[in-house]
Amino acid sequence: MNLEILQVSDCPNVPLLQDRIAAALAGEQITAAITHHVVTTPEEADAHRMTGSPTLLVDGEDPFAERGLTAGLACRLYAGESGSGLEGAPSVSALRAALRRRMTGEAVLAGLIAWRGGAQPAGPIEHAVHRAILRRFAETGRPPRADQLADLAAGVSIEAVLDSLRESDVIQLDDTGRISSAYPFSGTPTAHRVTIDGGVEVYAMCAVDALGISAMLGGPHIGIVSVDPRTAETITVAVDGPEATAVPDSVAVFVGIHTGEGPSAETCCTLLNFFTDSESAGTWVDQNPHVTGMVIDLATATHCGAAIFGPLLAD
Repeated sequence: MNLEILQVSDCPNVPLLQDRIAAALAGEQITAAITHHVVTTPEEADAHRMTGSPTLLVDGEDPFAERGLTAGLACRLYAGESGSGLEGAPSVSALRAALRRRMTGEAVLAGLIAWRGGAQPAGPIEHAVHRAILRRFAETGRPPRADQLADLAAGVSIEAVLDSLRESDVIQLDDTGRISSAYPFSGTPTAHRVTIDGGVEVYAMCAVDALGISAMLGGPHIGIVSVDPRTAETITVAVDGPEATAVPDSVAVFVGIHTGEGPSAETCCTLLNFFTDSESAGTWVDQNPHVTGMVIDLATATHCGAAIFGPLLAD
């Protein structure tokens, strides 16, 4: 874990922050590298997202960010223990909670990549049919019918092949046996509308799925229109291969799962959403304590999507 302290030169509250970080890490199974960055101009503060000195970044994110804080060189104050008073650094308990959330979140992120990346077709016939389904979604925005895939089944019942793909959790079927989704694509409307290279429109199962489509298709421009599930504010994202930008530029992504077993569509897809910023996502997390997960930045979420979906159509 990387802890970066953003500060002005000779900031009197940096020693207090360092002491409290040490106390928060004591007894925790957390390996942390601590660095300092001295900021000298307002422009540099804005570039590094320093909203007062000292600002602590945990793996590049400010766990104590608040709406209304602006970048600058002024002294930054934090709520004291139990919210009483203002102090020059976060409390030990607040720091410990932030570090624990990050460690839990890292495990969730690694688990998501391993879990979704491990969902693979059972054999070569299933693999060929799966790729055809993904290409059809990308070309038309809709899933193919079973009869359009029958020639790829090589004498095997196409219904049996589709059922195998469902069992492998790479597609979902509706009650009539028709394809309803094939990660990352959804055949029915979701909160994440995707435009591929300015043409075909399709829906993605979740935020991370939407972010992985460009890498899966070889890097075309992907436009995403989504919505913050807490505030209902519109969010737009542009993805080109491994790079993504968003409006607003503070967009964050929550990556989480419901406890219990089942296909991704039921256990995590509805929980992987865009938020206007990490504060909005954090508020949503506080309102949904039954959900396990983490808030990540757009770049990390895009990397996650590319890691899961990038290999699916690779030759």
